[in-house]
Amino acid sequence: MTLGAEYGRPPQKREEIDLARISHYVHVPRRYWGRYLSATLIACFLIFLAVSFARGQIDWKVVAQFVMAKTILIGLGNTILMSVLAMALGVALGIVTAVMRLSTNPVLNSVARGYVWLFRGSPIILQLLLWFNLALIFPTLGIPGLFEYKTVDVMTPFLAALLGLGINQGAYTSEVVRAGLLSVDVGQYEAAKAVGMPRGLALRRIILPQAMRVIVPPIGNEFVGMIKLTSLASVIQFAEILHSAQSIYYANARVIELLIVAAIWYLVAVTVLSFLQARVERHYSKGAGRAAARQ
Repeated sequence: MTLGAEYGRPPQKREEIDLARISHYVHVPRRYWGRYLSATLIACFLIFLAVSFARGQIDWKVVAQFVMAKTILIGLGNTILMSVLAMALGVALGIVTAVMRLSTNPVLNSVARGYVWLFRGSPIILQLLLWFNLALIFPTLGIPGLFEYKTVDVMTPFLAALLGLGINQGAYTSEVVRAGLLSVDVGQYEAAKAVGMPRGLALRRIILPQAMRVIVPPIGNEFVGMIKLTSLASVIQFAEILHSAQSIYYANARVIELLIVAAIWYLVAVTVLSFLQARVERHYSKGAGRAAARQ
């Protein structure tokens, strides 16, 4: 549309007139005072922390001395091993429990619900202590007359930590897996049933692969949490990073220095695991954006 043509003047576009009207205004950039204030407060807090650590009674030479100590590295290895094994046990139990929760069998469904209720409802440190002191309830394990073992010899700190962390994790993982299975369109189940595919085969070949895009991110987050959760196993004398650091500072009284060493290795482990988690998530999210665009 043009203006001025009806008066014999050359036509002008509306945009040109609008620009002419506002050309005399001065452009004033917007001030983000909230950003400036929050950034200043955060910077002041970080400076305060840096000065506090610098002036504090921390011997950084001791931190450098023990950061690569053999005892600490053994604790790091035990932490990683326990995290992997406990998470593997938790994922296996979680998948089985999630399938049981979705089953129409009332017995299986009730057992799965009871398992989730029990182990999600009690503190993990309590579960670790119960497993470690299982000998007070069952003095021996095995089949009487065939083979029997003293529970106190079988239930080592390693096994107690594995059972406590893994079984507890399975209760949480089951809810993640169940949510992933429910996210798959019901038509996929019906299509597998229509071609005569058994339920178990359909879960392995069709349902679970599609649910992995929903399952992997929270499972990866749980894995990161498991790295830190292993520190609770120090109460039953499992030699992970924190327990190793404690065994050293009990001898040399360098508490803060050894705790900083433990914190460094936890941060390193979590950083590496977060990087691997991002790679796995990208792998399972391939094609998701294209599928959404087609819809």
